[in-house]
Amino acid sequence: MGNNNTDIPVTVIGLGLMGRALAGAFLKAGHPTTVWNRTTSKADHLVAEGARPAPTAGDALKAGSLTIICLTDYEAVREVLDACELDGTTLINLTSGSSAQAREAARWAERRGARYLDGAIMAVPPAIGTAEAVILHSGPRPDFAAHEPTLGALGTVTYLGEDPGLASLYDVAGLAMMWSVLNAWLQGTALLGTAGVDAAAYAPFAQQIATVVAGWLPGYAEQIDRGSFPAEVSALETDAGAMAHLIEESEAADIDTELPKLIKAMAERSIAAGHGAEQYPVLIDEFRNPQGA
Repeated sequence: MGNNNTDIPVTVIGLGLMGRALAGAFLKAGHPTTVWNRTTSKADHLVAEGARPAPTAGDALKAGSLTIICLTDYEAVREVLDACELDGTTLINLTSGSSAQAREAARWAERRGARYLDGAIMAVPPAIGTAEAVILHSGPRPDFAAHEPTLGALGTVTYLGEDPGLASLYDVAGLAMMWSVLNAWLQGTALLGTAGVDAAAYAPFAQQIATVVAGWLPGYAEQIDRGSFPAEVSALETDAGAMAHLIEESEAADIDTELPKLIKAMAERSIAAGHGAEQYPVLIDEFRNPQGA
């Protein structure tokens, strides 16, 4: 996890499932760890493991050279910290929210004299403290660099850039990817289920398809960044024909067609705009310029 100096004291504010996992990882790495939560009983297990409970959020802030915040939302962050002295503190906010909320929180914290980094946790609580837990950070690079070794106790830390909204943007972009893959798998699972194929039998095949498609992404990304979409593998109009087959098969099996029809409608708009002979990533324009915008 990096060569973190375990003498550095840290504070964790917010002890939901994720907050407790974060505090536990710091404790396991040997950091003096102070914790605070509105519901004080949530700190009991951590205190038994060596964490120091703070009577107030303000006391918690004073105890650590680095404060990790993991609360329900950005409004809760403001509610907790509004009455606290922030001048000279370093805050890393791992609360989920939008990029606009992250940027506003950064401005608010800076006006209060705090150093501020925003972050996003791309992991479930049991993974915290392992290399599988990816923690994204954005904000001033010097502040990230100063605390990167300590943050390494949480998992694989990644710096994205100076814009404090980047971590939140990456987070929701990852969610779009996750749900799209899962929904596509569910569509196929439902379809195959009509022929008596169970989900466990389909899953390995679906994994293989997902791996192959993931391999296309770097080349497709180059096309998007260049703004040029030569049909090196398949033309969009060919893909649209395959989309029609999926819709027909689903309708015949009485499986919902809302998702494939949505995708096909986007492809048809792009084809109507003259992009039928180009490759699939040309659909980026449908996302950038949604219908009716």
